[in-house]
This record gives sequence, structure tokens and C-alpha cells, in this order.
Amino acid sequence: MSEIAAKAPARPRRRLIVARLVPYLLLQALIVIVTILGLRLLQPSDPDDFAVSGFSLREDGASRPVTLPHFTSSRYSLSDPPLYTGTFTFRSDDAGWSVFLPRFSNAVEVAVNGVVVLDSRRDANANRPDRNTPQIALIPTSLLHDGDNEIAVRLFVWGPLKGFLDTVYVGPDAALRPSYETRTLLFVTLPVVFSAWQSILAVILAIMWLMRRREPVYGVLAVAMVLGVVQAFVPPPVPPATTSRLAAVLLASAPTESALIVVFALLFFGWRWPRYGALLFVPGIVVFAVGLVGGPPLPRILFLVLGIPMVGICLLLMASITAAQVVRRQDAASFTLGCAVTIVLTCWVHDMLSVFEIMTNERIFVSRLSYSAMLVAIGAGLTWRFARALNQVDGFASQLVTRVREAEERLKASFAREEERARAAALANERTRLMRDLHDGLGGQLVSIVALSERGHESSGITDAARAALKDLRLVIDSMDDIGGDLMLALGSWRERAAAQLRPHDVALGWHVATPQGLPLHPELRPWHVIQIVRILDEAVTNAVKHAQARHIVVTIETLDDGQGDGQVSGQGPRGMISVADDGKGFALSGNGEAGSAGQTARGLRNMRSRAARCGAVLELTSDSSGTLVRLQLPKIFPDSDAAATG
Repeated sequence: MSEIAAKAPARPRRRLIVARLVPYLLLQALIVIVTILGLRLLQPSDPDDFAVSGFSLREDGASRPVTLPHFTSSRYSLSDPPLYTGTFTFRSDDAGWSVFLPRFSNAVEVAVNGVVVLDSRRDANANRPDRNTPQIALIPTSLLHDGDNEIAVRLFVWGPLKGFLDTVYVGPDAALRPSYETRTLLFVTLPVVFSAWQSILAVILAIMWLMRRREPVYGVLAVAMVLGVVQAFVPPPVPPATTSRLAAVLLASAPTESALIVVFALLFFGWRWPRYGALLFVPGIVVFAVGLVGGPPLPRILFLVLGIPMVGICLLLMASITAAQVVRRQDAASFTLGCAVTIVLTCWVHDMLSVFEIMTNERIFVSRLSYSAMLVAIGAGLTWRFARALNQVDGFASQLVTRVREAEERLKASFAREEERARAAALANERTRLMRDLHDGLGGQLVSIVALSERGHESSGITDAARAALKDLRLVIDSMDDIGGDLMLALGSWRERAAAQLRPHDVALGWHVATPQGLPLHPELRPWHVIQIVRILDEAVTNAVKHAQARHIVVTIETLDDGQGDGQVSGQGPRGMISVADDGKGFALSGNGEAGSAGQTARGLRNMRSRAARCGAVLELTSDSSGTLVRLQLPKIFPDSDAAATG
């Protein structure tokens, strides 16, 4: 039962593969038929009225009659080339005759009545076996005479393919020139145009790869296109000239270029590189190495034996990869690339039939032309995809700008709401502080006044309590003033109140500012910070008058730089220091710095330390028989809230 259950999901998948693969293969078969018909229909029509096809061939010391087109039996015939001899009829009333050769390999020399009128070896590009370059030459009128004239064609062959000579046409130049121009357009101009497009696209793809190193597909295709351009534009030497080592590079570029196209397909479709994928480059490397070490004709033979079959293998691999991709995804890129590969593969088979002389009436190589067209189509497709991606990025950027603008508006509205909440919270905190300060200070004084009046105390006690309440009320009101972070302003007001408080007790108040700037500015200073500091100073002065029985009190204000102070305050930078010293009798201190007694003095000191901690300050206390010193070391930055200070 488990095997049946495992096979059940595989059947729908197999059916899906067949349902996708069969229509694709039928489409490729249709493309093959259309390509073959296109090759037939695009075959240039030559002026058959002026064809000279009957020749006498002298080859290998023997003569025999032949009919053009004709394949020679020799693959190498530079010293004793095959000689085709024939005749044509000239009429004196026709002016401007030419001889036209649509196709030949590798090179020809044409003589009319014993005088050479055409030698294709002067044009290196016309003698390559993979080219279909036609040749035409005007025949001087002085060489012609009415009636039969002799034409002799020497066919130079330097292998590895057999020599081939297509039908020769002799007639008026006006009748032959259109056919020559048509063939030149198809087999000379169009390949040059494709190669020029390849070079441009190679530069574009190289730039794209340099800008996007994580996508090597652009770089691989650019290298393949460069190899095709080099093969197209660099002419090989024509024997008997010395063979250049560059010819080996040109011959090796075709299989290497095909291997790079397979690599491109794997990268383009996101496939994993196979374990033995490097073997695709072996034929090209072998042909290249032999071309550098050995001389001709070894590179040409190896190219025929290894290079051309490797091109076919790479095309079959490309066809398989695109077919598998179509079955997997059925995307437009796979269909397009698959159709292009089918066209090139059909043209390659057509060329192989011509190489092996299965097609005996012609030798026209079209795979190089179709291959360049495929590369141009692929490069154009990649460039179009890249441009579309840029457009998408631009569209996304505009959408992003719009969204950012909308987000900014929402953030502004949110910030406005948060500011309103913060303002409301600040008002609530300030209201709470005022209520607490009024409750702790003025409220307690008023309760004392009421209690004294109910108990019938003397008016002096009630007066003192009322004065204390008035003092505390002034303290709260003064703390609400905006001092701009300058604590010296608040201390100046406190100095006046403290001097008035000490005057009835005959206590002198000394005021000493040790540094020119006094205390540093604190932009973060809040009213509740000020009231805590002032209450600490009030408590110190009150203790000096009531408990220490001091006669002189000196307040010192200074700013400590880095490295000064006791280092107990976090942060570095200038910090303020306020000291209150008296000449009273002092009191005993315990080991933790608290007052030795548990009376009102001890409670006052605990309150002072608590207030200092709420402000982020440090309170130091020293006392002996000569007096008491209270030092309040202010923080570099005051805490934002009372809760932060106490926490």
C-alpha cells in the first residue's frame, strides 16, 4: 500500500511534464521546418542566363570534364592547384563585362584569355572557409573578342576541408552586380553588423557586470561576445604567407564561445554548476595549445575534429537546458532562448551536411551568422531586462518617496501628539511637585500656626511660625522663576533671605565665589532641582544657628574641573560645588557619616542627603569642635525627573 501511495503523486507530475514538453517539442519541430524553408527562400538568386558551369578540370596530373558546383578531391593544393578551364561567348554590342564568383574555398585566381583579372588572396576576409564572401571583377574590354573566350580558374585549397567552386557567372556587369550586392549584404555586411552589435553589447554587459559583481551571468556573456567579435574582425593570414599564432586563437574561440554560452544558460536559469562542467572548455584549450606549439595544418584539423563537434554538443546541451526550464517554469525567457537555440542548431546541422558533402550543390555556412544573431538577441534581452529592472527601481523609488512623505506626515502628527502628552505630563508633574512642596513646607507651617493658636501660645511663637510659612511660600514661588539654567540667580535670592534670617540672631553671613564663573550653566536645570538645593542650604544654615550656636557662617561657591573633587559623581567635566562652613561647637558623627544622636539633627541630615540624592548631587559632612562643614557637590548633568534621581 505504501508503494502505491508513493506512486500516486508521481503520476500527475509525469502527466504535467508530458503536457508541457510535447507542445514545446512540436513548436521546436515547427521552428526547424520554418528555418529550413527560410534558408531555401533566402538563398540569393543568381543570373542563370550568364552561368558558366561546364569546365575541364586538371587535377593531380589528369584532366576530366566537370560541372559546377564542384568539390575537389584535394584538401591541400597550394603548389599545384586545381585548374578549371572553360569558355564563354562575348558579344561586342555588350559593354562592361564582369566575372562573378558567388562562393569558393579557399581562394581563387581567375584569368580571361590568359590574363589574370581576379585574385581573392588580396582580400584576406574572402578566403576564410567559414565565410560566404562573393567576388566580382570587371574584365577589360581589350581582353575580350567576339565569340568564344577562355576563362581559367585556379582553386587554392589549404584544408582541412575539400576545395569547392560554385557556378561561375560571366556577363554584363549590370546583370551580375545586383546578385553580388545581395550576397555581399547577406554574407558580408550583415555579419559585420551583428559583430558590431556584439561588441557594443559586450561593453554594456561588461559594465553591468562590473556594477553588479554578484551576477556573473553578464560577465560570462560579455566574454563570449568578445570572442565572437575577435573571430569576426581579425583576419587570418592567407598562405603562402607565414601562418600567425593568432589563427589558433581564432579557431579555438568557437568551441570556447559555445562553452561559455552553456555556462551563461546555467547561470541565467539558476542551475548548479555540474561536477564535470569544466570539460566543456577542454576542446578549445587543446586547439589553442596546439596552435601555439605546432604549425599548420594541426590547428585546423583539430578544430574540424574537436571544435566543430563541441559546438554541436554545446548547442544540444543548450537545447536540453532550455527544454527542462520550459517544463519547470514555462516562462517567456526559456521559450525565447529555446527557439533561438533550435534555429542555431538547425543551421549547424545544415553546415555539417555541407561539410560532409551530403549537400553537393552548395557550400554556404550560416551557423556563424545565426549564432551571432542569437547572441545579439540574448544580449538585447538581458539589456532590456536590466533596463526594466531600472524602471522598476525608479518606480519603487518614487513610491518610496511618496511613502516616506506620508510617513513623515504621520510622524509629525505623532510628534505633535507626543509633545502635547509630554506637555500635559510636565504640567501634571509640576502641579504634583508644587502640591508636595506646599504640603511639606507651607502646609506644615500652617498646621503649626493653627496648633499654637488653639493651645493659646504666645504671639511670638505664632509670629515665628507665620514667618517660617511665609519664607517657605517665597521659596516655592522663587523656584518657579525661569533662571535659564543659571543656579547663581537662585542662590542670589536665597542669600538675601538667609541674611535676613540670620540678622536677628546676630550671625554674620559670609559669601565667597572662588571661581570667576561661579557655577556652570545647566540647561536641564528644573525648578524642583532648585528647591531641593535651596532647602539643603536652609537646613545647613538652620542647624548652624539652632544647634551649633555658630556666630559666623561662610558660603563658598566654586567650579571644579576634571580630576578635582572626590570622584563620586558620575561623568566628567566641570561641576559646581557649594560649601557651608560655620564656627559652631559641632557634633559627633558616626562611622557612616550620620549624626551620632538620634534627634532632630540626625533627621535633618537624613533629609539633606535625601534631597541631594534626588538631584543627583553628593553631600559631604565634616564636624568637630571648631565647626561644621557641609559640601554639596553638584552633578555634571541634573537628572530629568525626580523619579530618576530617587531610583
